[in-house]
Amino acid sequence: MGLQGVLHGGRFQQADRSADYIQHDPTVKDGAAALKGLATSIRKQFPEAKYDVKRVISEGDLVMLHSDVVLVPGTKGSSVIDIFRFRGAKTAEHLDVIQSVPDTTASGNDMFLALSSPQVTQPLDHRLTKAFDELMVHKDLTALDRYWDAGYLQHNPQMQNGVAAGKVGLGGCFATAPQLTVTPKRVIAEGDLVAVHSLYVNYPGDRGTVILDLFRVRHGKILEHWDITQSVPETSADGNGMI
Repeated sequence: MGLQGVLHGGRFQQADRSADYIQHDPTVKDGAAALKGLATSIRKQFPEAKYDVKRVISEGDLVMLHSDVVLVPGTKGSSVIDIFRFRGAKTAEHLDVIQSVPDTTASGNDMFLALSSPQVTQPLDHRLTKAFDELMVHKDLTALDRYWDAGYLQHNPQMQNGVAAGKVGLGGCFATAPQLTVTPKRVIAEGDLVAVHSLYVNYPGDRGTVILDLFRVRHGKILEHWDITQSVPETSADGNGMI
């Protein structure tokens, strides 16, 4: 599929079958030719690169992949989110968020491992995304008490597990960036996983940071959280913006 097949599997014909899609990775131009050139360059420069897809969710015309990408064996690599929009069987649009994996994390949890067991019994209720709006858009820390499991598992490298730690960490963020605005752009939900793709702007004029928050929900409570963050660069090869 898409980027995994092109970059990792070397199946360049997959790029040829893609539509002249819209690209949002700031380092890549639009179109299948640019993707093919990127794949060729990466495989030539990093012949031992590994692209390990950890989880995939899809809804409607959107597919999201969360992957552990290690270009050089023995290095920490990157946590990568790819979002593809399909038109029929062809890729029409691609967005991504890429974050380097740190040496250590505050919680002791890595950025990839799922520590809670999936228990999918029914489709996820999209109304649960109001938890994100109340907490991040409206900065209401009491949303953590209403929608988060008290001992929820955290994969953000700078945050510790649990609601109490979440209140301290996010409370500090809101205090140091009082003009912070968070604008969710798209939500993808499947089973017990929901992804929220957003733009975070700390102050007027800030180019902002693109963040993909991924939540596991069980019995109406958020049980586990992963995220990937990337600052919006000053320039972009495609001119489309990251989000």
